[in-house]
Amino acid sequence: MKRRIIVGISGASGVIYGVRLLALLRGKSIETHLIISEAGEKNIEIETTYTPDQVKAMADCCYSNQDVGAPLASGSFLTDGMVVAPCTIKTLSGIANSYTNNLLVRASDVTLKEKRKLVLLVRETPLHKGHLRLMSLAADMGAHILPPIPAFYHRPRTIDDIIHQTIGKVFDYLGIDNDLFQRWEG
Repeated sequence: MKRRIIVGISGASGVIYGVRLLALLRGKSIETHLIISEAGEKNIEIETTYTPDQVKAMADCCYSNQDVGAPLASGSFLTDGMVVAPCTIKTLSGIANSYTNNLLVRASDVTLKEKRKLVLLVRETPLHKGHLRLMSLAADMGAHILPPIPAFYHRPRTIDDIIHQTIGKVFDYLGIDNDLFQRWEG
């Protein structure tokens, strides 16, 4: 079976992480399945030069966030994992509380129940105790919490360097070979 990754883009600032993730997966022979929330589509228009349709065209398959009957809503749909980039606190709350009222949260819930890898690029700052509690709950269920916090040991020169370092960490967790950032050598 060809490797499959689900990519979710919710409405937090930082949609470029999800967009760039899709673009980089295209060259990896990995089948991508995309869900964009309504607010995610709006932020694509606000924060990037892409249209939602251009982002959707980067994926092998794209689903409406309201389509809770899509193949991704079932554990029988085999995947290698899922990444929500960025992940709003609202989406995090749905995941942490198993409140599966849309496909993005349902697919995340299925990923967890099937013990597959789920990466959440939680994008909010500052964080209050409720946000931290939600991250802890999601982590306790098996989610990998990976806020897009830049590292500087690799001396990034561009915003792309910062974005690629975060995506490189996502790829590392999912077992996808990459050379997106300079690794620490001591």
